Amino acid sequence: MAPRDNYRYDVRGRLGDAVSIELDYAVPGSALADFVTVFYWFRADVPAFEDVERADHAQIRFRLTPGGARYRFADGHEQDVADAHIVGPTTGAFQVSTQGPVHAFGAGLTPAGWAALVGSDASGMINRAVDLADLFGRAVSDDAVRALQSAEGLEGKARCGEDILARLMRGHRDKTLDFVRQVDSWLFSSPSPDVEALVVTTGVSRRQVERRCRALYGAPPKVLARKYRALRAAVALLAEQVSIDQAVGMGFYDQPHMNREIKQFTGYTPRQMKDEPGLLSQLTVAQRYALGGKVHPIISDT
Repeated sequence: MAPRDNYRYDVRGRLGDAVSIELDYAVPGSALADFVTVFYWFRADVPAFEDVERADHAQIRFRLTPGGARYRFADGHEQDVADAHIVGPTTGAFQVSTQGPVHAFGAGLTPAGWAALVGSDASGMINRAVDLADLFGRAVSDDAVRALQSAEGLEGKARCGEDILARLMRGHRDKTLDFVRQVDSWLFSSPSPDVEALVVTTGVSRRQVERRCRALYGAPPKVLARKYRALRAAVALLAEQVSIDQAVGMGFYDQPHMNREIKQFTGYTPRQMKDEPGLLSQLTVAQRYALGGKVHPIISDT
């Protein structure tokens, strides 16, 4: 595995006195690099935690301090989740709330990882979560949580996470890899990539491209292009690479268009991203931005 870094923030305001919120991340080893975006270990020793998460890849999460969580997705659906669960691909920002303290270990799932782990059509799990026990049984779910609780530090938890996922992922993992790599490259070929170019690259019909994107990414190509354009601009704003005026040039018609798109996929307006980003936005961008050169830009730049 690659070397690890970590980010720690002292948070004030609505949490009262300064508290330590910690996020460590790990790049997966070569065996899982096509299936896992990044491993993460989050700790918040607070009485309660509430924040907004941006749209993202699917996630598998294990809460190591009991308590579950509640999500409110972009379409208004609210759902309580168990300590071990999978969140499907999300097409908008969503709220997370839970009682503390919160210690959790998780991993982002690439579309190929979704196919290998879950196998069902991702469009049926957009903005929804499923308990791991419902997919693999209570014993498997509980054993995974206990193993991660016992693992020492980030290195140990990352190795444990790799072992868990390697056992859970199904044998036919390579069938989707070429298509996913083609779509990921297409998404970063232009701020507003042409779907016909993806049809030519993949060598299948437009209808097949649409169907396979829905099954693996949870959404059709045009929605994916909008999602990752907005996330890329939001990261650039939060990392202070560009001004708000410059961000408009990252594929948007005008500033109102950019405002709507970034708000939908991150939960914040461009001005809020610059001036008052949420804690999870800060942590997520710091986590991913530092991975530049180690992972595909669809992970580090969005």
